[in-house]
Amino acid sequence: MQLIFILLVVAGGMGLSVEAGLLGPLGNEVGGLWATFSVFGVGAALTFLLMLFFSPRSSPSFFTQPSWTLLGGILGPVYVVILTVAVPVIGIAMTMIGILAGQVFKSVVIDHYGLLGTAHRKIDRKRFIALIFIIAALILVAKG
Repeated sequence: MQLIFILLVVAGGMGLSVEAGLLGPLGNEVGGLWATFSVFGVGAALTFLLMLFFSPRSSPSFFTQPSWTLLGGILGPVYVVILTVAVPVIGIAMTMIGILAGQVFKSVVIDHYGLLGTAHRKIDRKRFIALIFIIAALILVAKG
């Protein structure tokens, strides 16, 4: 079962690279904020349709959830704007490696301290070495 989820997140990562490749040119044509709006507009419409057909009707309201859990609604557009403006300047590979470096660094910290309601997973040697390799990839692609 774990392998299936690993394959799903790898596929999701590939999708983000394609999204970055689409957003760069779109942002150049219509502007970064309009490109971001288009991504979230289409995404909201698709999510609404999925909710209509697949979401349980008795699910708890998100208005009853702690407000900090809704911060993803702010972080998502910030991420997409960064993709939109960075890709034309530094390219998809450099953008995605930079994003990955930031994600892995912050993820290791969140796991280590068990922040945001996640399980506590200490930083061990393997995680530290993985982070070093990602930083090395960032440096190598930046010099290329």
